[in-house]
Amino acid sequence: MRLDKWLKLSRLIKRRTVANEACDAGKVTANGRPVKASYEVKPGDILALTFGARTTTIRVLDVKEIVGKTDAGGMYEELRQS
Repeated sequence: MRLDKWLKLSRLIKRRTVANEACDAGKVTANGRPVKASYEVKPGDILALTFGARTTTIRVLDVKEIVGKTDAGGMYEELRQS
């Protein structure tokens, strides 16, 4: 699944276009390297999202096409926030 779609489904970013722009601006890294919105997300990937001065690091646990609001938090594990 594409990174921008996964970020939207996991509810980490509210809109797919915003997720796409964040990836293009270099604010999202996967496994330590900047990635584009077309990056294929896999379980076990470590993603770091930078919003202003705050960086959130997460581990991808699941990749699902259809996710309800209550299940969205189960798609990732938050490792650290700074």
